[in-house]
Amino acid sequence: MIQRIGWRRGDSAEALVCREWLVTNGLGGYASGTIAGVATRRYHGLLVAALPNPLGRTMMFNHLSEQLRLPNDKLVRLGAARPDGRRDDGTPESNLFGAEHLIEFRLEHGLPVWTFDLGGFVLEKRVLLAHMQNTVHVTYRLLAGEGSLRLSLRPAVHFRSHDAPVSQALGEPYTLTLVADRFELSATPPLPPLRMRTVGQNQRYVFEHERHPHVTYRTEEARGYQSHGELWSHGHFKVVVDRDHPATLVASTEPWETLIALRPPQAERYEGDRRQRLVHIADLPPEDERAVRTASELVLAADQFMIAPAGRIEDATRARAQGEELRTVIAGYHWFTDWGRDTMISLEGLALCTGRAQEARWILHSFSHYLRDGLIPNMFPEGAQEGLYHTADATLWFFHAVDRYLAYTDDRATLRQFLPTLEAIVAAHVAGTRFGIRVDPADGLLSQGQEGYQLTWMDAKCDGWVVTPRRGKTVEINALWYNALRVLERWLAEERGTDAAADIRAAAQRARASFNGRFWNAEAGCLYDVVDQPGGGDDPAFRPNQLFAVSLPNPVLDRERWKAVVDQVAEKLLTPVGLRSLAREHPDYKPTYHGDLRTRDAAYHQGTVWSWLIGPYVDAWLKVYPDQAPQARRLLAGLEAHVGEGCLGSVSEVFDAEAPFTPRGCIAQAWGVAELLRAWIRTSPHRPPRSNQP
Repeated sequence: MIQRIGWRRGDSAEALVCREWLVTNGLGGYASGTIAGVATRRYHGLLVAALPNPLGRTMMFNHLSEQLRLPNDKLVRLGAARPDGRRDDGTPESNLFGAEHLIEFRLEHGLPVWTFDLGGFVLEKRVLLAHMQNTVHVTYRLLAGEGSLRLSLRPAVHFRSHDAPVSQALGEPYTLTLVADRFELSATPPLPPLRMRTVGQNQRYVFEHERHPHVTYRTEEARGYQSHGELWSHGHFKVVVDRDHPATLVASTEPWETLIALRPPQAERYEGDRRQRLVHIADLPPEDERAVRTASELVLAADQFMIAPAGRIEDATRARAQGEELRTVIAGYHWFTDWGRDTMISLEGLALCTGRAQEARWILHSFSHYLRDGLIPNMFPEGAQEGLYHTADATLWFFHAVDRYLAYTDDRATLRQFLPTLEAIVAAHVAGTRFGIRVDPADGLLSQGQEGYQLTWMDAKCDGWVVTPRRGKTVEINALWYNALRVLERWLAEERGTDAAADIRAAAQRARASFNGRFWNAEAGCLYDVVDQPGGGDDPAFRPNQLFAVSLPNPVLDRERWKAVVDQVAEKLLTPVGLRSLAREHPDYKPTYHGDLRTRDAAYHQGTVWSWLIGPYVDAWLKVYPDQAPQARRLLAGLEAHVGEGCLGSVSEVFDAEAPFTPRGCIAQAWGVAELLRAWIRTSPHRPPRSNQP
């Protein structure tokens, strides 16, 4: 059994509010919250349903107040009566949000479990989402104690887009319908009703209207967003729990036929079996118990990002007509959708390292379908059918993802299917495509940039301000361009013969020569970040982007310069949880990532540490120091420890640039998980052989 203890009685009480949990459903929907049950984000709730476009992900079930009556008639609460852990007058509740009875919080196979000591009674609570359903199960079991407990469960709701400000109007009136044990709460169409029922002994329902008019979401407040809103409750469910009879509250936007098809014990068993299979099929090397547990946790974390997007019905229909399924990658929870760049970078760690090559192929096919003017989408906005294409690197990462897929599968049929597409991409880049993306005929390097757009992964933009425009010839874009040319050259030669690859080979050779002549900063002993900027000049800012000139499978930088780059990155950018995005000595360096949106965007790529960069760093390190895999594994220790803080079982998007490296941004990020898992496997002394390693 994979288990991660997130909190035990005696640990810091602050961790109850600061540590979060996340459960996903394979559709993009999720449940999430703090250990204490206090909602600190607009995204905290028991059911964020993934609904068909244009609705997108929708908050359908915000909070659940839980009260127990013991056999001696004593009333106890399991968590906060209000979702923010405060009284109506705004003052904090005493008794630690009602969680003084909590003795342990843990993850079992990635699912949250709370254990409460109620003075002679030990009660367990579990939350799961049914796979490929917008259905949540909240189950209570009495583990110890004689007699029965009477459980009262009061749901509170505010139907809205999960991205909508919490200050948005409730949208009343809600329509209440109760037939037998089936309860429905309906809002204005096209929202589906929230269907609820309890499964257990002596069930009944009490209509008792209640409003929480002044709910405060403290994390939203700290991030400069609307932070005060309302929740509405229609009444409460009552059910009895004893040693032989658990109780479950089920809430769903699915039809009743789907909702009642699985009884709670079946749903729990099937989800447990599914998660065990995920670990079993993963490509994990045998190691000691701690290392295997870490890798297994990351496999389950990886599963959270691999989804069949519920909203894009037309795309799913087309994929099935071709004998496939629609799959994509959520870039991060809570607010990201699927992003092309993040998907391609994450594909190896999320899908290939975990034994899910078929889904990797489906993802590659899905994105290839959206190719426009030689570009794959940068991202799909929430609730939209069409993507946005303002990216210069996502398409080049697509070549890398195909290369990694072939290294694991040697699927030549898929390669032959992709080859015309890949050739068309290169042709479009040579001729010039959107956003000023084109090959400079003077030197064969790839240039990009258009006023008002952020086209590289350093893509912060606020109110029209592009924080790091990086227009011109950027170092990682050209490292990716060279890598793309080299893999295409190899594939053409293998499939059509050496002569068919001659033009691509010549383009690659020219790009390499130009890169080494143009990007090397001899005075600093490293690479420029951008050359040939608009108006002339080169940017000497020391950033991690230069690392890709070494780390990619086909490194563009001359070998004798690798060590200088890697050693300087270690000295200036390496932290226990990833790489800084800018060296300290730069005047734009920001040591922390906090405050309102503009303040955060100003720091996003100006020092802030990114977890995903640990993967490319390990690749580059092992190229320079190939016999030091144990030292490379030790570089991952900080992120391994981080899996037990923040969002338990996952990896945060970013961290402050200085100690204590506080986690920030998204609580669970696809490429952070993917690159940590990939690097973890790569640094194992028992890793499986793999052709064409980076």
